[in-house]
Amino acid sequence: MKKLLSAAILISVLGFVPTYAVSEKTVIKAGTEENVQKNIYKRIKQDKSEKVKPTKNKYEYINMAWWSNFNDEYLNDYIIRAVENNKDLKMASLTIDEYYQNILMQRASEMPNLSAGFLPGYGKAFGRTQGTFGVPIIASYELDLFGKNHNKTTGVRKLYEASILDEQAAYISIASAVGSVYVNIVKLDALIDMQEEIVKLRKEISEIMTVSNSEGIVSTSDLVKANKAYIAGTSDLVELKKERTKLLNQLAVLIGDSPDNIEKYKRADYKTLAFSGVIPEEVSSEVIMNRPDYKKAEKMLEKAGIDVRVARKEMLPHINLGGLLFFNNKHFESIFTTSNMIWGVGGGLIQPLFQGFSLTANLKAKKIAYERTLRNYEKVNLTSMQEVNDSLVSVNMDREKLEKQRGIQALEQKDFKLTQEKYKEGVIAKLDLDQQQENLLNVQKMVYNTEFDCMVDYINFYKAVAAQS
Repeated sequence: MKKLLSAAILISVLGFVPTYAVSEKTVIKAGTEENVQKNIYKRIKQDKSEKVKPTKNKYEYINMAWWSNFNDEYLNDYIIRAVENNKDLKMASLTIDEYYQNILMQRASEMPNLSAGFLPGYGKAFGRTQGTFGVPIIASYELDLFGKNHNKTTGVRKLYEASILDEQAAYISIASAVGSVYVNIVKLDALIDMQEEIVKLRKEISEIMTVSNSEGIVSTSDLVKANKAYIAGTSDLVELKKERTKLLNQLAVLIGDSPDNIEKYKRADYKTLAFSGVIPEEVSSEVIMNRPDYKKAEKMLEKAGIDVRVARKEMLPHINLGGLLFFNNKHFESIFTTSNMIWGVGGGLIQPLFQGFSLTANLKAKKIAYERTLRNYEKVNLTSMQEVNDSLVSVNMDREKLEKQRGIQALEQKDFKLTQEKYKEGVIAKLDLDQQQENLLNVQKMVYNTEFDCMVDYINFYKAVAAQS
């Protein structure tokens, strides 16, 4: 009876499937689908998967040396505050910790399981009624002969490594967002100052036109146009201030601060802010391959390949080992003796034969997922090149545009000086001088706008190359 009981318990605790462990490495190079798949196959054969480790110093992600090219202590301070306080970055770091715990949980499937219990009872069997005490100790282990469980652990590790790359991308993205928002705030400071000058001039022009109209020098239609221009200028000023406040609120969220404090935010004088770095004319393809989104796509492709192999191995036999040690006696003080012990060891092999085609369907689904992941990898490859090229085009074209506008500004400045001389000599009226000064301010606004757009272009390039200087 004891032997039958031992056998029954052993059979009940055996139930796992084995697999053969393989991991993947090598860099996936652009090319045909066949070449990509050959590279993946080589990576699987090498079994030397490159592991990504989280960076303890998060400032390595964002390359603070690059930001020093702006020579702005306020900008550096905002980026540091974002690194330390941004909520998205904190969530990205917590996601890494979560995936690491998932690795530990999955790794447990590669290890033996041991459990013990205490079973007090009371009953009657073939005699008088009596109480008994039982202490079962059960051990089980799935012999991972084909490496299936190890493959699963490797797949979970790929998700962990992908989460580290997500964190790196998040740091670069947040730093870029802080830089772009800050530069646009300073740009709006410049535009608001010049718009205030324009509004002041238009008000003066409106007053001059009002007097001239009352004396019959200018028509009522010209007066109406002057008043409309003054109102439009005031409206534009309000719009610029609104945009600046919204950007300040956005900056507050990025640095993990309350928008109630935006009035205290300091920034550089728009006349002094400049970029002293060098943007290259072209970028090596190696830079693209070091982008975190590119590396993540590669990791996900590796995981998809692992999932396909796991799905195949689900069809292989499950080989299990198990053991039982059971102590049972009516007296607890003498329960742990060999005379009251039942023990047994054994193994089992279970081959899945028919499960409603679920195993074949799962394998096909994993293959489809692999193909989808491969297409995503190719898309990320193309998108990465597009973003780098777009950023370089924007840098070069906006630089050229700025040079043209500075030429216009120089001519407008020269024209304004001539107008000032004419006014001093009494050749023209104050109205003509004010109108010429407004033209000059509008050109200066255009130049400042492009100058700061160029700075934003530099930041977009920084983001496109993943902070690689």
